Amino acid sequence: MKTPVLLACALGLSLFTLSSPAFAQRELQRKDYVTQLDSCEAILREFQADPATAIPKAVLARARAIVVTNQFKAGFILGVKDGYGILMVKKADGRWSVPAIIRAGEASLGLQIGGRAIETIYVFTDDRTPRMLFTQRLNVGVDAAAVAGPKVAETERTTGDVLKAPVLLYTKAKGLYAGATVKTGFLMRDDKANRVLYSTEYTIPEIVDSDWITPPAEVQPLMNYVQSIAP
Repeated sequence: MKTPVLLACALGLSLFTLSSPAFAQRELQRKDYVTQLDSCEAILREFQADPATAIPKAVLARARAIVVTNQFKAGFILGVKDGYGILMVKKADGRWSVPAIIRAGEASLGLQIGGRAIETIYVFTDDRTPRMLFTQRLNVGVDAAAVAGPKVAETERTTGDVLKAPVLLYTKAKGLYAGATVKTGFLMRDDKANRVLYSTEYTIPEIVDSDWITPPAEVQPLMNYVQSIAP
């Protein structure tokens, strides 16, 4: 008759774990990361809803990876202090990976002067460049050539040379014409955020390149949306 006792002990241990300060702190952190993911999805949807900022189908058809970032200014005209983003890569069979959280910062483009945030979408047109994030901090425009991408409203002026760039960048900055060379600071992996979000010890290479992560409900809307615009 030890079974009821063992069950009671197991239940008590579970309740203790769920009520522990460490567990509560982890849940708060996870909510923060889910909020970051949701904000990146909102940024992408807002860009695509406006022809003045939307990424053309011809560009999305070439996408091998997409990064969406939300960065914060350190001052009125100063560069960016820090920020966050998500990385998704397209697999060989055409499916998009689960989103991995990354860090983004130190941009100094003078974008959106007077605003508090810089929202940016990066479309990577090759497989190698986004995977630099697996092992190093990627300085966009230094480690990989980056140009301002053409918008839907500019499609008729798009040239083939622009689409050949490894990184096509989209912001809401005015006066940044398609094909202009840009530098946007760094992107880097955030292993802590991904451990908390996915409750895993896998890091960004396994998260985006394998099928070892079962997508939680919170990431499904973003995955479905990206699949719909870049099948």
